[in-house]
Amino acid sequence: MNASRETHFAYQAVYRYLTQLIDEPGGEGAIRLPSLRQLAERLNVSISTIQYAYALLEKEGRVYSVAKSGYFAQPPSTVMPPGRGGDLLETVYVNTRCLGMRVLSADDPASIQPLDSPLLMLERELMRQYPRQSQALAQPCGELELRTLLAARYTSSPTHCWHAEDVYIGADARGVLEILIAVLELRNATVVVESPCDWVILRLLQSADVRVIELPVQSGGELDLRLLESLLETEPVRLVLLSSQLNMPQGSLVPQDNREAIARLLRLHGTWVLENDSYSELGDNPECRPLRDLLDPDRLLVFSTFEKVIGVEAPYGYVLARQWRNDLQRHFLLRSFRLSPIRQRAIARLYASGRVDQHLPVLKRLLKERRTQMIDLLREGLGDTLLINEPQGGATVWVRSSRRVAMSAVFYRLLKQHVLIAPGELFSTQGMHGQHMRLSAIGSTGPELAGVVGLLGDALRLAPSD
Repeated sequence: MNASRETHFAYQAVYRYLTQLIDEPGGEGAIRLPSLRQLAERLNVSISTIQYAYALLEKEGRVYSVAKSGYFAQPPSTVMPPGRGGDLLETVYVNTRCLGMRVLSADDPASIQPLDSPLLMLERELMRQYPRQSQALAQPCGELELRTLLAARYTSSPTHCWHAEDVYIGADARGVLEILIAVLELRNATVVVESPCDWVILRLLQSADVRVIELPVQSGGELDLRLLESLLETEPVRLVLLSSQLNMPQGSLVPQDNREAIARLLRLHGTWVLENDSYSELGDNPECRPLRDLLDPDRLLVFSTFEKVIGVEAPYGYVLARQWRNDLQRHFLLRSFRLSPIRQRAIARLYASGRVDQHLPVLKRLLKERRTQMIDLLREGLGDTLLINEPQGGATVWVRSSRRVAMSAVFYRLLKQHVLIAPGELFSTQGMHGQHMRLSAIGSTGPELAGVVGLLGDALRLAPSD
């Protein structure tokens, strides 16, 4: 068993050594790598260990072999430079699709097992049933069949009930949020958001000149009630944006007593609430009650997307709102989202058939397995370097460096080694979470993930203090 453990760490060390060798600057064209025997002698490990590390790099597309000539690698020329003006988020975006990049920055839970095949099959069946229809039948707020299904799905009681006319469907979550910013007249207004917060939401608020006040989520998932009460009493808060159940990227659930106290406070002040329901169905605890069931439905808006559960073939975003009906209808009409009516009906029937509800337990189990694998590797290799916030759902792991480091140095060192992480500062507009990072649990697996974790550990240990 000890020998197996030594071999396990040996190939990781060889993998990191070869990765750094490939990433050394100055090379042009193909780089000839040392032979199996040369490396075995140089690193004092077995030839089989060298072979395993080479095979892993070959599988990743970073190394190729030539008969009777050995192993070769292309120099790392695909990494894109930082975004304009050193924009960290732009740097993340432009490098996400670079060839050979091991992406640990993404949050794409459905990619592990998407429902694209059954969705497209339903769509083909519907296309045979419904011939091409005239533009007169276009529904700018979304197909009635899908809106009716969502209204029923979100209804939980006679008080907390929704109807089709309360549901609005857009091309994606970003487009829907842009409409909400306009309808709620948030430009130059004050909005309280839980922090860390999705960077898409933060950037949209920033671009609309919204004054954002961040309410930190504690390690246990609770929010500071005294701070929230103080903000509601002293600031002209136009809107509070909170997660329905699962806070991402932290992956925490607000304790039930804290959630109920928050709801009482918001009801008392008559505060408008925008509930982010994008991750609720990915939480490990199915008994957790959503925030919306505790709030005044007439002071509430709920937004979400199908993409987190179904996959990229269902990118649509949607919002539920009892108020603002005329303004929402007008903005959706003006936006003129080009949505496939057949695809929307296919999504509706995917839910109505029970296929999504059957799929969810499988998806959550797979996500938990991947998260557990990543956390075990992080604790095994970097136990004294990282503090891990145990997630209660989703596809990512939120971690913090145990010592203060220049996280930008960690980010750019890993980027040169074709590893892309999401630094914590992306999830704040006020400089919070600078020692944190979000790691995807589904970008890499098995031996490849172990090698990437080793590179992460090297980057953290070599990073200068902040």
